[in-house]
This record gives sequence, C-alpha cells and structure tokens, in this order.
Amino acid sequence: MSILVDRNTRVVTQGITGKTGQFHTRMCREYANGRNCFVAGVNPKKAGEDFEGIPIFANVREAKEKTGVNVSVVYVPPPGAAAAIWEAVEADLDLVICITEGIPVRDMIEVRDRMRKQNRRTLLLGPNCPGTITPDEIKIGIMPGHIHRKGRIGVVSRSGTLTYEAVGQLTELGLGQSSAVGIGGDPVNGLKHIDVLKLFNDDPDTDAVVMIGEIGGSDEETAALWAKEHMKKPVVGFIAGVTAPPGKRMGHAGAIISGGKGTAQEKLEVMAACGIKVTKNPAEMGKLLKSVL
Repeated sequence: MSILVDRNTRVVTQGITGKTGQFHTRMCREYANGRNCFVAGVNPKKAGEDFEGIPIFANVREAKEKTGVNVSVVYVPPPGAAAAIWEAVEADLDLVICITEGIPVRDMIEVRDRMRKQNRRTLLLGPNCPGTITPDEIKIGIMPGHIHRKGRIGVVSRSGTLTYEAVGQLTELGLGQSSAVGIGGDPVNGLKHIDVLKLFNDDPDTDAVVMIGEIGGSDEETAALWAKEHMKKPVVGFIAGVTAPPGKRMGHAGAIISGGKGTAQEKLEVMAACGIKVTKNPAEMGKLLKSVL
C-alpha cells in the first residue's frame, strides 16, 4: 500500500522531448517498475514519434485513450506549464505532478481557480516540486532513487533537498519509507501538507510521518492544527529558515515572511503546541522520528 502512486500507476510525460523531460523519464524508467509504468509522452509537434520506445502523442487525452495513463508528470517550460497542467486535468487523470519551476503565479492562480470552479477530481502535486516516490515500486520526479528504501515512514516536504536529507537519514537508521511526497515551494500549489497528512493517516502501511516545512504562508500551522485533532500516528517536524530575515525571499517563491506571519519560530511553536515533536537541527530529523516510534 502507498499513497498517490504505486506499481500499477501508468504515467505520461508532458515535455518528454525536452532535455529535462528526457533525462528524468529515463531515470524514472530505470527505477523499480518504471519500464511498465512510463508508457506515454506528449508533444503536439512530434506526435507519432517515440522516445526510446515510449510513444509520443499529440495531447494527454489521446495518450490516455491509447495507453490508459492515469498520472501525468510535467516538465514543460514555465510559459506553457500551466496550460499543460490544465490539459491533464481536462483529460480527467487522477494526478498531475508538475516539476517545472518559475511558472508565473498568475497562471497558477487561473488554473487552480478553474480546477475549483469546475470541481475537478484531478489532484495536483507542485509546481516546483521534486515529485513523489513509493520505494521499490515507482518514482515520478527528480529525486535520487538510491537513497530510498521500502518501509513504513511517510515523508512530506515543501523543500526538495530537505526531502532527500530526511529520507537519507531514515534509510541510514534502517527506517524505510512508505511514500515520500514533495509538495513544492511555490505560493500557489496543489496538495498541501494537510492533504498529504490525511492520506498518510488513512494509509495502513504508514506508521509515522516526517513533515518538513519552510518559512512563509500558514500551511504548516493549518496541518498541525488538523493533526492535533485527527492524526492517529506520530508526526515529527522541521521548519527551514529559522535565521531568515522578514521580507526577504529565501530560495522558493513562496518562502517569504510578510506582515510578521510565517516565521519559522511561529510555525515551530504551533506545531509543538499541537503535539508534533520538532527540531531546529536538520541533521536530527531521522533520530527524532526514531524516538517517537
């Protein structure tokens, strides 16, 4: 059991003919069941061709009709990425994972509003995220596969590199992962910490969760307050950006403290008050998780 994706997932790569799309599709195909999972690509100008045996279609709907894809991964450059997300949503896929960084915020607001107004069932992960992996089954995105190991710990993170750091620590301690999910650092995105916590809470094969946040916004606080009331499993937390000055953007577009809200200290306090064990030291994430098992 896993959340979001497993060995039966069928993936279409949007932007499969670009350098990034080709590189990561190749890497994902070589991981676990990737050969069975990555079955289609999309590029309207190259329909009818193939990438290393993966057929390329004119659009996502056609890819779905011909190959049965249910998840899309987007490597389309920023100007066209929001339109690519919408194309996958219109094709009624289960999940769209958008890796692209630098999509104009206005484009994302339009897509998200349209998804809500039309009450679309498609879930969006990202943009500007590393993707998701269910170890030994499937990886969709840009995370290094070799650091992951199958197990019972869930990982959800706004930061890509800190996801890898947490996973690496867990693996070193002999703790495998049920799934690791990078939700991305943009201010307007799809799945939030709270959504992924709910999925882990309902997953019989996840025993505990590492939740990694960043300064900016209030998503971590929202998730912590929900966890206090509903989470049946231990959660440990880390927030990046303890030393960040207010009003200065740190790394991601969404990592900015504004109006005195969204500081790391504030987030850590709310999380701790909600029963989430927190650390200020990123090197302690694995050990902290092990201590609550």
